[in-house]
Amino acid sequence: MQYALRALSGRALSISELRERLQKRAADAASADSVIARLRQMGCLDDRRFAESFALARKESQGFGRMRVLRDLRQRRVSAELAEKAVAEVYADADEAGMIDQFLARKYRGKDLAAFLAEERNLLAVFRRLRYAGFSAGASIRVLKRYAAQADELASAAPESDPV
Repeated sequence: MQYALRALSGRALSISELRERLQKRAADAASADSVIARLRQMGCLDDRRFAESFALARKESQGFGRMRVLRDLRQRRVSAELAEKAVAEVYADADEAGMIDQFLARKYRGKDLAAFLAEERNLLAVFRRLRYAGFSAGASIRVLKRYAAQADELASAAPESDPV
């Protein structure tokens, strides 16, 4: 129990992450499960609350898009249903084009984006970076069209659906 509380005080963890850590240290799996049950009962461990706060932090402080946050929550072993519900709530009123503009301004400050994106390799690199940051291909292309005329060609490089 002390190890679990110390782990949770350092960083928020999903139930699966904490279970894995406890099973590595515990003498038997039953003791790890009893510690998790006790923490859930006390309200110290809740995947729904974890997913919501994680998604909000990734959106507000790091400016990531919906797909990146979903991918990260799945890596943290939050159930797909909980992850999708939390991300849908957090991104319900989000303006994706505005978020992309903020992301570009933050990542490429001090650069003239129109001149920088005039080079095809830079345009492709920025497009890939936007996709990795979790923004949809369509919204990324719409924003990049403001800076570069050849952004229309990116549609052929974009996959049909947004991978998660």
